[in-house]
Amino acid sequence: MSLSHTESAVLPLDAERTPPQYALRQILGVWAAAALPMAALAWLVAPALAGRLDGPAAWPQALIACLTAGLVWQGVLVLVLVRRETGTLRRRAVADALWLRRPHSPRTGRVGGRVWWVLVPAVLVVGLEQVLPKVHAPTGRDLGGFLRSTTGHEFLSGNWPWFVVVVVMALFNTVLGEELLFRGLLLPRMRGVFGRGDWLANGLLFAVYHLHLPWVIPTALLDSVALALPSRRYRSAWLGIIVHSVQSVLIVGATLALVLR
Repeated sequence: MSLSHTESAVLPLDAERTPPQYALRQILGVWAAAALPMAALAWLVAPALAGRLDGPAAWPQALIACLTAGLVWQGVLVLVLVRRETGTLRRRAVADALWLRRPHSPRTGRVGGRVWWVLVPAVLVVGLEQVLPKVHAPTGRDLGGFLRSTTGHEFLSGNWPWFVVVVVMALFNTVLGEELLFRGLLLPRMRGVFGRGDWLANGLLFAVYHLHLPWVIPTALLDSVALALPSRRYRSAWLGIIVHSVQSVLIVGATLALVLR
């Protein structure tokens, strides 16, 4: 019997493949492979690259390009590790390995359908971050500030090539890179070390990963609730991806508005 995409099903949790569990050194190794290149790109490579560019937007161009490169690297890293683990990159195997499936209620066994409503409180938690006190970013390192600035308005007006760069950065930030690595790759493989607290450890690792944006670490700790907890409880990386993508959609929308001016 087949099910349409809009229907729900009830399946036993043990019918799903359990990913192999990482040792602590493997978990920290993957974290370092994501965090350290981003930090080096943001604090070492971007300033050097900015010195080779001209114009008032030289610094934001360099920073955006470097962060985008780091996020793309994370997507490549995920594929390399999944290929090593499964021996293939076929869509079904990749989706299974990275929890790219509909959310699965541990209480009722229901798959999809009304289970998707868990996104509502998760999005509200992310929204709460926006009203909490924040540590101010250093001058020139706040993308939102650049989008609001006169320099940002002038640079992005009609600038379709850089709009594409921002879209790629957003896509790898929440769908193909950062979120896929933490909630798709790491989270399903952390229970062997951290037990039922794997979602909390995942959220802490995700917060501290932001060495390239250390001022966001305090508020990023809430991501353990909004991103890691739902993804773990319902065994679906799509929950973290969708919630995290709210921010990316806003950034892409604001950038597009400036390009269309």
